[in-house]
Order: sequence, then structure tokens, then C-alpha cells
Amino acid sequence: MPTPAVPADTPGHQPSAGLRADAERNRESILAAARRLYATEGLGVSMASVAREAGVGKATLSRRFATREDLITAVFSDRMDGYAMAVTGALADPDPWHGFTGYIQAVCAMQAADRGFADVLTMTFPAAKALEDRRTEAYDGFVELIARAKATGHLREDFTPEDLVILLMANAGVIAATGDDAPDTWRRLVGHMLRSYAAPGTAIPPLADAPTPTTLYRAMIRLGHPRPRS
Repeated sequence: MPTPAVPADTPGHQPSAGLRADAERNRESILAAARRLYATEGLGVSMASVAREAGVGKATLSRRFATREDLITAVFSDRMDGYAMAVTGALADPDPWHGFTGYIQAVCAMQAADRGFADVLTMTFPAAKALEDRRTEAYDGFVELIARAKATGHLREDFTPEDLVILLMANAGVIAATGDDAPDTWRRLVGHMLRSYAAPGTAIPPLADAPTPTTLYRAMIRLGHPRPRS
């Protein structure tokens, strides 16, 4: 009598190497698809759209990533590591004001490079512990960086950590609005904000050029006719 096949989900059963390889390929395809969609369209992309982009079924997607938060954590874990490392580098700068301005510019550049990450930095995901742990680590470092920059007399005394959150929200909006037509507009916003954070008499980074009227007009037209989200 032939030996009956053992179901793949039987406890203690080890799936074949072929099945494991297929599962890993599916996982990598899903992550690559999510990175592409999140980077260009933000986190509003549906899980169904990610599955279609990856060329897998919804069931396959849900087996690899049971929740949206699971997928977001997997996609952005390396970027959140970079976010935390940026404040570590800023704290190592012997000039706290230079470290502060460099950190602000670096984090806003991270947002500009990936619209999904721009969203991640302005949202919280309580179920995504790994992301939130790194966010807390970065926040604690930034609080220390603020104190050091204030001690030099270059950072305004009324600056608070919440001001960074406000800037990141504003920057995310500018990136979403102008990223296709005037992709460097965010740099001018950040330059103006750094000027507002500086105490009187403090040296400030140069201000980036303003977008041209034509490119800004195109961005405004695009805002009036947003692309439908899947």
C-alpha cells in the first residue's frame, strides 16, 4: 500500500526544499512590490494592490504577512534603522548646532527619497513593536540633541521635539504635492524652518532655490486631479 502524503502543515513536518524556496521567493516578491508601491504612492496602497504587483494571490500575501503592520515593518525596518542611526551620528558631531541642522536635513531627505517612509515617520503603528522601538530610540536621541544645541545658544529655547513632528508632517505634504514636478521643493521648506529654529545671530545653512512658477503650477494642477488609489 502506498504511503499517504503528509500535509505540509502537519506538526513536526519539514516542508521540502522546493516549497521553502518558493515561499522565500514569494516573500521577496511581495517585499519588492510593496517597496515600489509605497515609495511612489505612499502607505495608502491596498494589500490587494501589493499582491497584484507581486504576482501572487491574496492568500499567499496573508500567509507571509498577516497584517498591514507586518508588511510595513518588514519593508521599512532598514529605513527605521537608518533613522535611528542618523541621530546617533548627529550626537557624535562635536558641534551640536551643526549636528542638529544636519540631522533635520538628513531625516527630511529620507522622506523625500521614499514617500512611504515619509508617511511612516508621521504615523504610529502600536502593533509594530520593532518600528516603534526604533522610533523611541531616535526620539530619545533627538531630545538629547536638542538640549546640546540649546546649550550652545544657537537653538531657540522654545524649540520642542514636537516641532520636528510638525516639520515632518509638513515635509510629507510638500513631497506628496511637488515630488513629481518640483522634487527639490522640500529643501526650501527645510531651509526656512531651520532659519526659524535658529537663535538670533546664529549661522544658518543656505536657502535652496524656490521652485519655478511653472513647476509649482503643474504641481497645483496635479493636486486638483489626484490619481485614484487602488
